[in-house]
Amino acid sequence: MIHDLQIESLIPHRDRMKLIETIVSVDHEKAISIATVNELWPLYQDGAVSPIVLIELVAQTAGICIGWKEKMENNFQDGGKGWIVGIKQAIFHVDELPVFSQIITCSEVELKHRNYAVFRGTSTIKSITAGEINIQVFRPD
Repeated sequence: MIHDLQIESLIPHRDRMKLIETIVSVDHEKAISIATVNELWPLYQDGAVSPIVLIELVAQTAGICIGWKEKMENNFQDGGKGWIVGIKQAIFHVDELPVFSQIITCSEVELKHRNYAVFRGTSTIKSITAGEINIQVFRPD
C-alpha cells in the first residue's frame, strides 16, 4: 500500500464524497483503491448502500490515476482537478453494499487521447465482483 500519497492531493473530493480510504497502487495506466462502506455514504438506507455508488468509486479511483500522473508531470504539484465523467456502461452483480464491506476498486485506462480517456473499472468485495463500470473522462482546458 502507498502510505506517502495523500488522496486529497490527487482528487478534489472531500468530506462525505471522498469515499476512498487507501491507495493500494497507482501508475500512469491503473490505480487500485480500498474503501469501506459506511452510513455516511451517499445512497445509504437500512444498513446498506446502493451499488450505484460503485460508479463513483471507479471514477475516484480513475481520478487517483489521473491526479498521480499530473503530479509526476508537474514536478509534484497537487493534481486533483475536476473532470467531466460520463458512464459508458455499468453492470452491477450485487443488490446492495452492506455497511462495513471493504471494496477494492481497480480503474485502468483503456483509451486515452489528449484530455479524454476511457477507464475500465472493477469493484470487488471479498473476491466477488460487485460491479463492472466503464467511464469516460474529459477535462476541458
